[in-house]
Amino acid sequence: VSTQSTWGLGTGFKPVFACSVLDMADEETGEYHTASSGASATYPMQCGALKKNGYVCIKGRPCKIVDYSTSKTGKHGHAKAHIVGIDIFTGKKLEELCPTTHNMDVPNVSRTEYQLIDIQPDGFVSLLDSNSDPKDDIKLPEGEIGAQIKTQFDGGKELIVSVIKAMGEEAIVGCKENTS
Repeated sequence: VSTQSTWGLGTGFKPVFACSVLDMADEETGEYHTASSGASATYPMQCGALKKNGYVCIKGRPCKIVDYSTSKTGKHGHAKAHIVGIDIFTGKKLEELCPTTHNMDVPNVSRTEYQLIDIQPDGFVSLLDSNSDPKDDIKLPEGEIGAQIKTQFDGGKELIVSVIKAMGEEAIVGCKENTS
């Protein structure tokens, strides 16, 4: 007489088929995290439907498409799209190769104009939106655009700045003189 079960797992083995539900919390602090709004940062789009001058996420970054080309179907049957994009916040060039039938994430990008009120010594700017609500959490961009804004503002001009927002990031991308 054998003392082992038919599966060789020993005589005391009792299979358990119950699953436990895992709650998602930060391992270190135990805090629960939730999303803030109902709007998603991205939406899916078939790679073949993307167009030049549109937006796409490449390596998790929101990019503007500057070059888009497709290859013919190969012996394995999928046409491939070669996408070159410029990160809308850092200006870095990123590339992606994807079958045209697959989905890619497209960021929800919005552009808003604000009146420039002040430039703080720490580089942050004070802005007013069209409803006269203040916004003080954006830094003056580095480089040519930031220098242009500072020069014109220091020269006494009233400026309107364009702020682009995507995937939880915001940045000033341009300015014009307030003519109203």
